[in-house]
Amino acid sequence: MSSSVPPPRPPDRARHRDRHGRGMRGPVAPPQVPLAVSRAASFDDLVRDSAERLERQWPQLSSVVFGVQEVPGPGEDGSGDGAFDGPGAPVPLGGLVPARGDRPDQVVVYRRPVELRSKTRDERALLVHEVVVEQVAELLGLAPESVDPRYGQD
Repeated sequence: MSSSVPPPRPPDRARHRDRHGRGMRGPVAPPQVPLAVSRAASFDDLVRDSAERLERQWPQLSSVVFGVQEVPGPGEDGSGDGAFDGPGAPVPLGGLVPARGDRPDQVVVYRRPVELRSKTRDERALLVHEVVVEQVAELLGLAPESVDPRYGQD
């Protein structure tokens, strides 16, 4: 009689299964559920919605690029002079990069500072819109109330 040797274990794929031979059957949440949307993607959507709302009122904004950056970089202290004001200086929530050469004007919203100043999604949406309105007002040389009459009322 010969003793039977168990067959070799299949490659790594089998290690990811539980003891019943089943593994995860799919994603934890389907893509249409908000849980599956990252905070960064949700923030991008808020900026995009705000920009689209303003572009309907101000067609000249169609050439402006609206973007999101995690935090302001060195020299982006909101004063426009490129100097770092040191610890304790206010952190800007947004910035404006004027057009240069063939690069269009850019409005940037800094995600982390805005998230730290807002507790709920609704507060965040209002703050993002205010930041975008302020930057557009600076770009157009107008008061924020002229760009969006509801500015500062919410």
